[in-house]
Amino acid sequence: MDARKERIRRAVANRSYSVCLVVEGLTDFGNVSAAFRSADALGVQSVHVISCGGSKRYRDNRHVSMGAEKWLDIELWNSPSECFTALKKRGYRIATARLGTDSASVYELDWSQPTAIVVGNEHMGISEEALSLSDLHCMLPMKGMVDSFNVSVAAGILMHHAVCDRVSRLFKTLYLKVEEKNFLPGSYYIFLKKHAVLLILSDERSNSCMLASLYSCRSGNTSRYAALHRTRT
Repeated sequence: MDARKERIRRAVANRSYSVCLVVEGLTDFGNVSAAFRSADALGVQSVHVISCGGSKRYRDNRHVSMGAEKWLDIELWNSPSECFTALKKRGYRIATARLGTDSASVYELDWSQPTAIVVGNEHMGISEEALSLSDLHCMLPMKGMVDSFNVSVAAGILMHHAVCDRVSRLFKTLYLKVEEKNFLPGSYYIFLKKHAVLLILSDERSNSCMLASLYSCRSGNTSRYAALHRTRT
């Protein structure tokens, strides 16, 4: 248990809400879970799933994610408008990943500003609604014969570059506010217990959070869908 506590301490010390991931309309839950696994490995705490139109609702795939979902704050949305409006209120700019003449290379952008990275459907890419509502379009330069990465691979590369660029520009690796540093370890300890489900009830006006733990027996399948409503800086 002491080893696990130390691992949690190290993970929290490297967590960030300054970069978040948004996946829109993905139909392969394996891709979503693979992207979440990369988010956890890179210290990106906040991830978002937009289910558009007739696309299936998200459910985790722990064979792919290796259980990363239980360590992340996952928020579910019904439309890009709903998701982006909330994120912009929290201080994020919206960067959609797409190939196009109006897209800037990810390596030319300044990632020190809090940013939500958006990746889209495996076949159709990001929706027109999401593109029109975003603040900028970015792309990963391609060097080979194919013109795209697998969406989960692209998400991993984008997050990795964003995190590294932010560190190099700001010369710091610790982004959590004091209340976030205090909150996260407790939420992680709850998930060390079998069948624990975490609920976070947030008040936008007072910027306060109440933590409650419930115990469920849903075949051992528990994931956290949580929101820390904070203004990013």
